[in-house]
Amino acid sequence: MLQHTMTKRKTLIIACFGIALGLCIGTVLKNYRALEIVKRCSMRPTNLKSPNEIIGLNDEDTIQNSQRNLVFVGVMTAKNFIEGRARAVYDTWGKEVPGRIAFFSSEGSYSDELPVVGLKNVDDRYPPQKKSFMMLYYMFEHYIDRFEWFIRADDDVYMEPDKLERFLRSIDSSKPQFIGQAGKGNSEEFGLLSLEFDENFCMGGPGVILSSETLRRVAPHIPTCLKNLYSTHEDVEVGRCVQKFAGIPCTWNYEMQYILRHNSSGRNAYTGKLKRKEIHNAITLHPIKQAPLMYRLHSYIQGLKAEELRQESLLLHRDIKRMAKYLDVPDDSTYMLPSVSPGAIPEKDTGKRHFEDHNILGISPELNKFVPASTADLLDWSFIARSLYSAGSANPKQKIDSAMREGLEDVITEVMENINYYSRQRGRVIEFRELLYGYHRLDALHGQDLILDLLLIYKKYRGKKMTVPVRRHLYVQRAFTGIFVKELDEDFYNVTLQQSLFGSLLHNGMARLSSHFTMASNLLTPPPDTIVFVLPIAGRLATFQRFLSIYERVCLVAAQHCDLLVVIFGQPDELIDHLQQLNELRSRHIYQQINYIQRSGQFSRGVALDIAARSSYIRQQDIILFIDVDMVFNVETLQRVRMHTQRGRQVYLPIVFSQYDPKRRNGASASEQVPIDDENGYFRQFGFGICAIYKSDILDDDINGFDKDITGWGLEDVKFLEKIVRVGTRQHGFLSNTAEVPLDYNEAAEQWRRLSVFRAPDPTLVHIYHDINCDVQLDPPQYNMCLGTKANSLGSTRLMEELFFNNRQNIDFITEFNRQKHQSR
Repeated sequence: MLQHTMTKRKTLIIACFGIALGLCIGTVLKNYRALEIVKRCSMRPTNLKSPNEIIGLNDEDTIQNSQRNLVFVGVMTAKNFIEGRARAVYDTWGKEVPGRIAFFSSEGSYSDELPVVGLKNVDDRYPPQKKSFMMLYYMFEHYIDRFEWFIRADDDVYMEPDKLERFLRSIDSSKPQFIGQAGKGNSEEFGLLSLEFDENFCMGGPGVILSSETLRRVAPHIPTCLKNLYSTHEDVEVGRCVQKFAGIPCTWNYEMQYILRHNSSGRNAYTGKLKRKEIHNAITLHPIKQAPLMYRLHSYIQGLKAEELRQESLLLHRDIKRMAKYLDVPDDSTYMLPSVSPGAIPEKDTGKRHFEDHNILGISPELNKFVPASTADLLDWSFIARSLYSAGSANPKQKIDSAMREGLEDVITEVMENINYYSRQRGRVIEFRELLYGYHRLDALHGQDLILDLLLIYKKYRGKKMTVPVRRHLYVQRAFTGIFVKELDEDFYNVTLQQSLFGSLLHNGMARLSSHFTMASNLLTPPPDTIVFVLPIAGRLATFQRFLSIYERVCLVAAQHCDLLVVIFGQPDELIDHLQQLNELRSRHIYQQINYIQRSGQFSRGVALDIAARSSYIRQQDIILFIDVDMVFNVETLQRVRMHTQRGRQVYLPIVFSQYDPKRRNGASASEQVPIDDENGYFRQFGFGICAIYKSDILDDDINGFDKDITGWGLEDVKFLEKIVRVGTRQHGFLSNTAEVPLDYNEAAEQWRRLSVFRAPDPTLVHIYHDINCDVQLDPPQYNMCLGTKANSLGSTRLMEELFFNNRQNIDFITEFNRQKHQSR
């Protein structure tokens, strides 16, 4: 019995053991299958495309039969940067590489639009030593016989492909070459990088260039280099590996720090002015930490290339003109006329003197290109000193604007580079110190003429050293190149205007129908943003009546989605007639918003505009158009306002045409029909009172409306503009973003939003002349501005000259003054 019991226990134990063993084996098999699945998944390629398909390389493309197989650029990036930095690189200089480009990231990285390679068993940890070495090995394994050069680059570097191609084609790629900006580490790392006294490395940031022979020697030893790392710096270890197995160091050339340029400013690099020698001369620029900066830099570089092409085109025109002279081709030959599409030039202008004519563009630089037919055709010279003195302006003394200043800087920089091109070879250099004075004129047919007096410093540093100040006259002609014409069936602006007007009328009609027939709102086109006219007024009833008449005709009858808000200053008994005019307008247009705000006390335009902007009559999404009672406008004015005012981005300050005093010219009275020419008025460039802005922008915390402390005439618009400019120059933080996770382009662009000012002459906005009375009780700045506006509005310079010299007393005064001045000498 006992033996039977023990036998049963043994059987039970064995059974339990067998079950346990079975479960264990099942678990092991299950885990083994899972491991096999993981292994198979890990062995599956991270990109289903072949290496050649990733970069768009045909099987027959080799170094021997393709000019596009000069260089392969490998850009190290990470999953988080593919849609930001990597895309910016690919959209800009990446597509212009004289070869192919690919982006190397961690395992599993993929993109449908970018040539991305996910390196197996590689992650995005920093430092990217394994990623860098495995990228080089991938290049060797798949493309070693396809390209002459291989570049290791980061996703925050900008390259100029044209300069890169010229540079690489001047070097023998069949020899081992290791090109980059040489480094030995900073002072804190000295002695910690395990470098010998004669060893260096190529700094990885601005890019490292390897010839195919160098990569061929180094790549088979990459596993060895990965097992023997002496520092945490990836570029140091690559340099050590190249030194050991290719037997060459990084180039020691001093010029490499300018050719492959690294800017030590970090995230603020290349965020400021781009017109710098550093940018013009470099092949690569590093670092560019944000995608918008990459697009900005690329746009600037493309502009420089366009300038070079225009200069080359001009030289070709001169060659054609010179060869035509040797071949006895007459100037009126069809060979000397431009080749343009039929209809691009009016038939009456098909003579030889127009754009892209070899007889015009081919003339060698000289100051006598323009031949006036009469004294009336003579071109005026403007004098350049601390200010710009011009006879063609109502105000002869003007501030040199940024465009003129930048143009002068460009001319002087280019001239000094040409002067010093050969001077340095002779042991001397000439430095620019100051522009003493100059003259300039503009010929619409040939270009800009400049005569500049420069103060230079002559320095000789070979032989007998010397430093001497010298003055030189510079004669420059900046010739125009051809005008490029794109033919359209109809004028684009007029078509857009008509379509917008038609759409507005159509919508308004549909809206009226919907109010009676309750038509579904989703069938209606969305209306344009409402323009709210804000008009401050005190007295001047007749002018107010004229304004309301224009407003009714342009805005209400034409149904242009406009509201009117009038801020009226005065005592109740003084405003009866004004309010009567508004009520009559309301009665004729009962469905329109015609509102007013009464104010007692002294007139203040700043207070009026601020009250209106904060009132409930205007919604956040409305465009506010601050206007003057003396303005004349039309439907096209409204289209311009809507086109140039952008919510959260742009304020529109049109340059209005201001009428001269018609009584001084022909004795006539002011009228709405004002010819737009120099004899009847001028564009008031220094007037900022007419402004279009969204309500949501004007009430932004950084602007917060108008200055309410200003009373009387003027200055409130200048203070308001200063606020907008301050907001426009404020950077919304993406440059100072220190987070490791990058912003994509859209996010960065959103943070880079700025409120800019758009100014342009608007011939549809006309300020009708009225007498100006400047109150002596005004503050000095306001009083001086008032006097300046009054003087500018009297008449044209030619008219003032005629009136002056037609007065015999003035002639006698000048004669006597000159006589006394001559006697005093």
